[in-house]
Amino acid sequence: MTVALSAAARGTPTLDLTPDQSFADRQRMAVRDLRNGWALIRLCWTLSWLDIKLRYRGSMLGPFWLTLSTAIMVGALGFMNSALFSTPIGSYLPFLALSLVLWAFLNTMVTEGCTSFTLSEGMIRSIRMPFSIYGGRVVMRNLLVLGHNIVVIVVVDIALGTWPDATGFLAIPAFALWCVDGLAIALLFGAFCARFRDIPPIIASVMQMAFFVSAVIYKPEQLGAKEWILPINPFFSLLEIVRAPLLSEVPSLATYISAAVYSVLICGASWLLFVRVRGRIAFWV
Repeated sequence: MTVALSAAARGTPTLDLTPDQSFADRQRMAVRDLRNGWALIRLCWTLSWLDIKLRYRGSMLGPFWLTLSTAIMVGALGFMNSALFSTPIGSYLPFLALSLVLWAFLNTMVTEGCTSFTLSEGMIRSIRMPFSIYGGRVVMRNLLVLGHNIVVIVVVDIALGTWPDATGFLAIPAFALWCVDGLAIALLFGAFCARFRDIPPIIASVMQMAFFVSAVIYKPEQLGAKEWILPINPFFSLLEIVRAPLLSEVPSLATYISAAVYSVLICGASWLLFVRVRGRIAFWV
């Protein structure tokens, strides 16, 4: 922004503030931010690993406490819900283990994405770094936690002899889409919640409600004729494109289309907001 000081007819100085950056200029700066953030991916990984170490400092099991609590929840809910839903434990327990682990990843990606900038206030104000690195930090930190929780899925599959077939490879591109969406959510919600601090509790409440309507603890086919409603829910669509292949099932075309549409909307909204407010984030935190 340029500042022009001019004299009026009476000799009174006036301050004229005019923006000197067009939308195209802001886009070029945002692209450069993402490019520089990718160049510092090793630093992003180091910061993520440091977050995990500091979070569980002094703990004997470290992040495996979360793995243990997930395993206990899978065991408790598995036997209770299999009887409640009249579903064989051999088919329901792998579904539940996979659903809870993947949902925990999605949930924390969204909730921690809200604080991707505010929790890094000290670094943002003291060190000049690409803002995208803080979003990547959230993604990589949750990837590390997911790596620990995968142990629960592996143990269940070994105990019941259930392994995904070749269909499981469909989960690889779907999971890559998760990572892209996770970065977009961290940049979108991170900037938005830095400006409006009362948004994170609202998003946390929305995620709690989404847990019960996204077919996490019950199978989609249990809805019967109303199963077609599920792809309308973005959380279900994104969850299903990874979960179904790992259960040796192919997601429906409607699920893939829904996940693609919602991903485009998320990335588009994130990009537009990031381009517009990138230069203000340091003042908001």
